Formats: sequence, C-alpha cells, structure tokens
Amino acid sequence: REGSYASIKLGGYAPMRDALGAGGPDAPFYLKFAAGAITGGLGSIVGNPFDVLKTLAQANKGAPVPLTTLVGNMHKEQGIAGFYRGLNANIMRACVLNATKMGCYDISKGYVADATGWGRKDVRTVFCSASLAGFFMTLTVSPFDRIRTALMNQPTDKKIYDGFMDCAVKTVKSDGITGLWRGFIPIWARFAPTSTIQLLTIEALYDACGLKSI
Repeated sequence: REGSYASIKLGGYAPMRDALGAGGPDAPFYLKFAAGAITGGLGSIVGNPFDVLKTLAQANKGAPVPLTTLVGNMHKEQGIAGFYRGLNANIMRACVLNATKMGCYDISKGYVADATGWGRKDVRTVFCSASLAGFFMTLTVSPFDRIRTALMNQPTDKKIYDGFMDCAVKTVKSDGITGLWRGFIPIWARFAPTSTIQLLTIEALYDACGLKSI
C-alpha cells in the first residue's frame, strides 16, 4: 500500500506543483494545495485494493488469514468492485491529507526559513515544517479517516453503510460530531514522526537525483 500510494503522493508532488506553475516562493497557496490533492487522489486510486486488504487483515479476530485467501474471498463475494469499496472516501481523504500535508509543509518551509535564517534544505527547517504540517493534516483528515475505516471494515458478505454520506450521518448520530475526531492525539503522534521521516527522505532523494527540493 505504501509502495504505491506514498510513492505517487510524495514523489509526484514537486513535478505536479511545478507543472501548475506553483514552484516559486510567491506562488499562490491554493496551487500548492491543488498539486497535493491531485497526486494524493491518484495515489489513493492505485493503492485502494491494498488498503482494503490491509484493513480486513487487521480487523480479523480469528487465526491469521493468508493474503491469497482474503483476495479470493473478496473476489468471490464482491468481484473486482470489492477491492474498491470505500474508494470515494479514500480519494477525498487522500486529497485532503496530501493537499494539507504538502501544501502546509511547502508554505511552512518558507516561514521557518525566514524566521530562523536556516536554509530550506536544512534538517531543522524540514523537521519544524513537517511537524506543523502533521498537526494541520490531523485536523483535516481525522473525519475522513474515521469514515474510510468504517467503510472498509464492513464484512465481506454484507454492507452496513450505503456510501460515504450514509456512514458519516450514522457515525455522527452514534458518537456526535466530535466522534469524527476520536483519537486525535494518537493520530497526530503517528502523523508527526512519519511525515518528518517521509519528507526528510524525499528531500534527500530529490537532492541526490539533482531535482529541485520542495
């Protein structure tokens, strides 16, 4: 899942940003967010089948089920469409997540560099910017994460929710509006270090390949 999804959403951001004309320091913030949303959405489409299988494997309460069995059961009971259950929620989540993550990170680097005098490629700049991006990413993504997980975690032999909106309405009725942000602190605690490591790595790869940094 990470091999397909993360590769596209992270690796494709800078080329997409530059293609949209948002590579300059004074470029409009909405173009940076648009670049993140586009690459995030494309990555989620490619990675959705792996996301579904990962969720089912983690939710299994009995003995571990081999991957081939999960794939066979899903295809037998729901066909190819089963591997794309929750796709709408996943695309929306990925667009919001990557737009916030990469857009806020890109913009934060400028502010951090100006305030501290550190270079944009400085590890300290990357760390501070990634931490800020992780916080805002958690704010915007938590509701989509909750709904996506609920949709993907449905049994393979029946549907509990009739799409994204139905799941959202039932979740709010059951847990209240704040239920959409359940687990905020643990989610942020997960996003902050993973975002920092991912962004440090992608910056190093860009530099090694002679590409323009984010």
